[in-house]
Amino acid sequence: MTPVELLIRRLGTAGDGIAETPEGPVYVARALPGERITARMTGRDRAEPEAILDPSPERTAPPCRHFGEGCGGCATQHWAQAPSIAWKEARLAEALTRAGFADPILLPAAVTPPGRRRRADLAVRRDGPAIRLGFHRRGEGAVLDLLECAVLDPALVSLLPALREALRRLPALKREASAVLNLLHTGPDLLLRTDGVPDASARAALAEFARAHGMPRIAWAKGEGAPENAAQLGPVSLKVGGVAVAPPPGAFLQASPEGEAAIIAAVLAGLPEKLPAKARIADLYAGIGTLSFPLAGRGMVAAYEGAAAAVTALDGGARASGLRVKAARRDLARQPLLVPELSPFAAVVLDPPFAGAAAQMPLLARAKVPRVIYVSCNPAALSRDAAVLAAAGYRLVSARLVDQFLWSAQIEAVAVFAR
Repeated sequence: MTPVELLIRRLGTAGDGIAETPEGPVYVARALPGERITARMTGRDRAEPEAILDPSPERTAPPCRHFGEGCGGCATQHWAQAPSIAWKEARLAEALTRAGFADPILLPAAVTPPGRRRRADLAVRRDGPAIRLGFHRRGEGAVLDLLECAVLDPALVSLLPALREALRRLPALKREASAVLNLLHTGPDLLLRTDGVPDASARAALAEFARAHGMPRIAWAKGEGAPENAAQLGPVSLKVGGVAVAPPPGAFLQASPEGEAAIIAAVLAGLPEKLPAKARIADLYAGIGTLSFPLAGRGMVAAYEGAAAAVTALDGGARASGLRVKAARRDLARQPLLVPELSPFAAVVLDPPFAGAAAQMPLLARAKVPRVIYVSCNPAALSRDAAVLAAAGYRLVSARLVDQFLWSAQIEAVAVFAR
């Protein structure tokens, strides 16, 4: 197909450059605003750049070889950090403005450095005698075999060649699998989801792999089933909010230690300055207690979480530390806290999943809780949920971008609302 010449006007929410044509917008990966390029159309509204005729002064050399190969792990490695952060801040401000908070002023962004991401959710595919282990290609189901990564902690990257070889020899991997790696304080923790069942010899091989690489646990599940321990050589532990917990296999963690610390700091700074010693604070979607434990230094915390294994980890950490945290299992999408349950709290902190907290927000607004602190990983959900607070008379106290998803289009933020 004959290349077309395009002028990139702006960036879309996925980090693609957008060119306006008579047929409509065209999305171009790895292109920047202001650039004039030639591109090859790959679909009705998609194109791949072939040559950059007028490069942006903000363009920079990507630090990872896989970026140019279409790795789906990153979207903006070709963009200088300052304009990239400004773009994310503008998207956060726009989301809050749409919610009804005019001209929001953002606190300085907290930016995670390269090589600090401690969690990887990797795809695995058997291709004849070889194994592909890595992230999916952008917009495709194909798996890009990961040989290096500028985002992940080097301790996880260094494990990949040996893991690839171990998976190649694993009969329980017939065609496709996934591997979730979490870097805990006790070492790397692995959850394998395969399309077959490991026999006794395969489990012994996994145990030997764990021993060779300082991994106290390897868990396994078939498909989306419940995980079980395939090899446990010692206890697992991670300090969250200063408290040691035993995370379940594949547990959700904040992406980096720096990102976690920035979120905790923003949440604590968002609390009312003067709280009585017996003030009650709710932590909704509490996970394994990342925010519950720091909050316990400011009041009595009621932590609500829907995943049973996470509640067990949270409760165990609370009991061992003696902190004022009471954990309860509750699916807040199906059974949100009611107005009488919410009203006694001096502050409610919530860190919902990507879809947000649509079921909980109207009840939270009606409860007239003095302070609401919302940790968001989705500007669209934040805008929708914050609009409920704006309609109920809340004002925006502060908002801060936490850029722990380096070189991606994803946005993490902490927004503080008060009545």
